[in-house]
Formats: sequence, structure tokens, C-alpha cells
Amino acid sequence: MINREIYNSILADFKRKKVIVLLGARQVGKTTLLEGLSSKEKKCLFLNCDNLDDKLLLEEKTSTELKLLLSSYEIIFIDEAQRVKNIGLTIKMIGDLKLAGQVIVTGSSSLDMANEINEPATGRIIEYQLFPFSLSELAAHTSEREEQRLLEQRMIYGLYPEVINEPTDAKRTLVTLANNYLYKDLFTYKGMKKPDILQKLVRALALQLGSEVSYNELSNLLGVDRETVENYINLLEKCFVVFRLDSFNRNLRNEIKKGKKVYFYDNGIRNAVISNFAPLELRNDVGALWENLMICERVKRNSYSKNFAIPYFWRTHNQKEIDLVEDQDGILTTFEFKWNTKSKTSIPKIFAETYPNSIFKVITPDNFWEFVK
Repeated sequence: MINREIYNSILADFKRKKVIVLLGARQVGKTTLLEGLSSKEKKCLFLNCDNLDDKLLLEEKTSTELKLLLSSYEIIFIDEAQRVKNIGLTIKMIGDLKLAGQVIVTGSSSLDMANEINEPATGRIIEYQLFPFSLSELAAHTSEREEQRLLEQRMIYGLYPEVINEPTDAKRTLVTLANNYLYKDLFTYKGMKKPDILQKLVRALALQLGSEVSYNELSNLLGVDRETVENYINLLEKCFVVFRLDSFNRNLRNEIKKGKKVYFYDNGIRNAVISNFAPLELRNDVGALWENLMICERVKRNSYSKNFAIPYFWRTHNQKEIDLVEDQDGILTTFEFKWNTKSKTSIPKIFAETYPNSIFKVITPDNFWEFVK
């Protein structure tokens, strides 16, 4: 069993007597984590809402009915809760019951979960996000040396649990994930009217990895309006397929002010989308893969350690750029990602002059552990 970094944090939150909500993409290990949190000494209830019978146990119930269902258990797991109609109201009622047992809810998309849970259940929940394995989790299980040896494999095949545990079947696993699981919640969502456009959009984003994304260009490419492009990218974010970085700007007139970069939560999924699992020496996107991997690992690190630094990228209209800018309490730390350890790079002079107290670091395969741990 590879230990997850948030396991102890979730256990520690049991004493707070709030509903714990665990969000994350399908197949990242939420159910396995729940099983690890269960205890032979405690009476547990496990409801999987992909199962119709379990789902109906929770739908349109009064607080009295919910109390009758749940109160005799010490731990209650509600898996794939986004399947339950009006799940936010249900969680609010469960939170108000002040049950003696701990309730843990998981969801593989925040499409309705985010809207329905956060508003009615404010103050009653503690929210976590689970990602594919992090390099730190894998290194803790094996060693940093072993993960260093497997770094190129991670860049190509990513870090989904099934890929890590069954590496010889990685291609088939990723293609199945990309085709069958990734969009399962999206295709049943009320805002999804053109699933074929969604798949073309994901491929276009995959091919633009590491580059600034233009909604207008994507609109022209796909033959849909700009608003549809933006809405679909927003839906992909809520299903934990991709995430966006905004452009950083404060003072300079020629800083790009409304730019966006889109990254994939997993390199393997990105490569499955474009059907390219070629080794690094045969690829022309190695720099983008390294950048995507490192920014994803930083997102995991900051999330798991409750580090609330705000991430951006920075670029000017005359093509000066920095891959990642983190703003933490007004302190700017900047990062450039270079797969080639011999590449020479320095902070753009105009950025250093405009933000004189900023810190600049170059992240390569030789020094990335401090960045991701």
C-alpha cells in the first residue's frame, strides 16, 4: 500500500466532528483511501452512490430518515456522492444532525458538488482534494533514487495508481481512462450539449501544452463561440482533467493581463489524448512535459501541505516570460523549468527591476525534489 499524504490529516480532522468531503478525478484512489480509513474495531457503513440502491437510500430523505439510517455507525462513507440528487442539502442535514459517527463523502467531479455543497453546507464540511500519486508519495514508498531512475517513465505515463501498480499495461489503462472514465460525469451533465466538441477541445489543449491559450483561436478551430470554449474548459476543470494558471500582472504596461495557460493534472492522460507514448528522445514536447509534471507536483504539494500560495505565469508582449510565479503573502517566488540540466537561464531583467525582492529558481531533473516535497 502506497501511503497518501493526506491520510493523517483526514484522520486528525475526525475530532472536529464535521463532514469530510474528498474530491478528485475518477480512479485516483479515493475508494482505496476510504478503505484505509475504515477500522475493524469500528462499525462502518459504506454507500457507493454509483449503485442505485445506495443512491436511493440518500435521495429526498428527511433528517429523521437520515438519522435512522446513519446514527448507529461510527464511520459512514458516502462514495461518488455527486450521483445523489440535491446532495448539498443532504450533506447539510447530515451535518446538522451532529452524529456521533464520522461522515466522509467523496465525489469524482465538483460539477454539482461544488455548487450544492459549499453554499448550503458552509461551516459544516472540511474539503480535501485527492490527486494521482505524487512523486513524494512514491519516493516515500520506494526511494528518491528509484523515482529519479523512473522519471522519464513518469513524464510519459503519468502517476495514476493503476499505471503505477501495473506499469506493463500502462498504455491500455490510460487510453481506457481517457476514453471511458474521464468524461463520464461530463457527458451526463446538463450543460454538456456537444460531447464531440469537448473531445476535440481536450486534444487541442493537449497539443498546446505549456503555451498560452487563446479562447478566440480555439473558438475558430472548433467552430463554436468563445463562450462555449470557456464553459467547456471550466467543466474540464471541475472534473479534474485540467487546471488553469492566470497571468501575473501588477505594474508593467506591457505585461499580459488576461492570459491563460492550461495544464493537465496528469501527463499520462495528456499523452493518451494525443495518442503519443513515444520515448523522450523521439519527442519534440519534452520541455512542455517537464513543465506540466513539475507544476502538477507543485499543485499537489501546496494542496496537501495547506500552502495557500497563488500560482501564476508571467509574460510580456515582447515575449519575456517566467513559467511559474507564486505569490505567498506578497512574497514572489519565480520558477523556470528546464529538462536540460545544462541550460542557462536567468530571471528577466525587467521582472527583477519591477519586483526587486522576488526569488528566482531554475528547476531541473537534478534539483526538483526540494520543489515538490
